[in-house]
Amino acid sequence: MRYLKYFYCFLLAGFLAGPIVSSAQVIQPVSDAATPPTDTSSTTIEILSARKLELLKISDSTRLQIVAGNVRLRQGTSLFYCDSCVINNTTRTFEAWGNVHINDSDTAHVYARHLRYLIDKKIAYLDGAVRLTDGKGELTTPDLVYDMTTNIGTYTHGGKVVNGKTVLTSKEGYYYADLRDVYFKNNVLLIDPAYTIRTDSLLYNTESQVARFIAYTIIKDSSGRTIETRDGYYNLATKRAEFGQGPIVTDGPRRYTAIKMISDDSTGMVQLIGNAKVTDSTQGTTIIAGIILQDTKNERTLATNKPLMIIKQDNDSIYITADTLFSARLTDLYGAKDSIIRDTLKGTKVVTVNDTKDSTNRYFEAYHHVRIFSDSLQSVCDSVFYSFKDSVFRLYQDPVVWAQQSQITGDTILVFTKNKKADRMKVFDNSFMVNRLDPEIYNQIKSARMDGYFTNGSIDSIRAAGFAECIYYIQDEDSAYTGINESKCDVIDIYFGKEELQKVVFRSSVTGTIWPMRQKTPQEMRLENFRWLEDRRPKTKFELFE
Repeated sequence: MRYLKYFYCFLLAGFLAGPIVSSAQVIQPVSDAATPPTDTSSTTIEILSARKLELLKISDSTRLQIVAGNVRLRQGTSLFYCDSCVINNTTRTFEAWGNVHINDSDTAHVYARHLRYLIDKKIAYLDGAVRLTDGKGELTTPDLVYDMTTNIGTYTHGGKVVNGKTVLTSKEGYYYADLRDVYFKNNVLLIDPAYTIRTDSLLYNTESQVARFIAYTIIKDSSGRTIETRDGYYNLATKRAEFGQGPIVTDGPRRYTAIKMISDDSTGMVQLIGNAKVTDSTQGTTIIAGIILQDTKNERTLATNKPLMIIKQDNDSIYITADTLFSARLTDLYGAKDSIIRDTLKGTKVVTVNDTKDSTNRYFEAYHHVRIFSDSLQSVCDSVFYSFKDSVFRLYQDPVVWAQQSQITGDTILVFTKNKKADRMKVFDNSFMVNRLDPEIYNQIKSARMDGYFTNGSIDSIRAAGFAECIYYIQDEDSAYTGINESKCDVIDIYFGKEELQKVVFRSSVTGTIWPMRQKTPQEMRLENFRWLEDRRPKTKFELFE
């Protein structure tokens, strides 16, 4: 075949340089419209126009048609253009040189310096600055195999597709002209003003500008966010994307994972579906849920379907569950211009939040069936608000807090943390503390308000103020019960040792009775509104959803 190619080249050079002894003629130009093809499946090659045509007999079985000068050929609905060509009707091939152009039924246009064409199979082998375009994108490659029957082009020595501002390169590729799909394979790189994509295999549509991922892919956008995925698509026109098979997104200090992710960069909305997880290394928080919605433009997060938030600590992380978790910036809640902000509850002052870039400029809320667990403290309530600025948990609607054998209830409870450990606590209205000693034996204190203090995360003391009442059991050195103190006082201080009630101090005039143990049963010794709610208490982090 190589020697035949050299023969063709020698023959054409002589033909173009001067006359050759043979039958030759000039073909007059014929418009394409004047001679419409009657059979679109025809394998016949028609010569529409050329400057010179020579019929050359090589042997009894081989005859060549040598055509030169603005050559135009047609096969079915496909048109071929070149400077010169040799048609071999015996081998059913033709070879063309110079300004080669194939118009494949207006579906695709292919350009090259050289063409070898199999007439019956309708397969074109092109080389030399090959270009293929479908009107939307343009493929360039050193050489290309183009099947005119299936309208599929294949390259194996590197190629580049340019579609607007998007550039894709790969070592191998398959161009489906009818579908306007390009299948890139081996060292695929997509460069767009907004994204850079690296993968081993990628399917891209030049009309819809949709890139489909079918292998491990790394996507990096202009903001530095990276996405790792093995399945999904990204629409470069609409900026919508969907990723499957456990995508991983890293955006600064935040990391997102889920079974499936749907995002819209035009709105900044991201949906994480199935085993969704958002980790923020700056805040030291992790949110896990069935569904997580993320507003990346406004830095807001909504988690539903059994959500769980983990606030990481050195040895005692805090676990929070609820029907719904929501997190956002404090400045969006209160307004960045406010210099002094007051809580609606008791006029409690909230610290200033003016810096929108401050890492503590965040809060989260949990709604309905809230359950909180740490080794040192547990709680349940209907809703909770936590500010990373002042590190305060605000528990609303029938809150209950447990610390070891002590239970605290009230209308509203504020737990102040320091270094992510409980530091102090405020209980407003209907404050009630119960300390369990033995089954059915409880120390009890109630008042209008309570203030509790913690040391190293463990309860140290509590002050009960306003109409305070108490019932506590007196014990000797051997922990035997010797009596029951039932008293009332305006202010009562309770001190704990080794997280057990150690002593009670009355700070003003006291009225009350010390009962001998034999005169009262434990069931009789109950303050009004006494409740022991141990069955609601999460014993471990694994019981949070029970």
